[in-house]
Amino acid sequence: MIVIDWWAFVQVFLAALFAASTVVLFYSFGLRLLVRSGRAPVVSPAEFTDAITVISEKEARRAAKAAVKAAKKSPLTDGAKQLALVGAYACFAVAALVVLGGLLLILFNH
Repeated sequence: MIVIDWWAFVQVFLAALFAASTVVLFYSFGLRLLVRSGRAPVVSPAEFTDAITVISEKEARRAAKAAVKAAKKSPLTDGAKQLALVGAYACFAVAALVVLGGLLLILFNH
């Protein structure tokens, strides 16, 4: 007869839910702070299959130009931009540590 430890199942489910939510929260907050610091990430176009829309080089240049223009219009002072940049890196570090912690739990918690 198979016996299922439902309490262990609930613990794993809650831990996974918490970890996933934490990673998404800190990564998205880090991206928001990165944009507020005037360093919006611009991704160059890549070649994919026809199922995915690919932007042209002209559209990529236009997006990069708009990001530079938006960074110049920022109402933040240089100190506030620097603080937002440090906060963005801190958020990315927390997200990476949560992922690393999860991997360490998987590898060494037998």
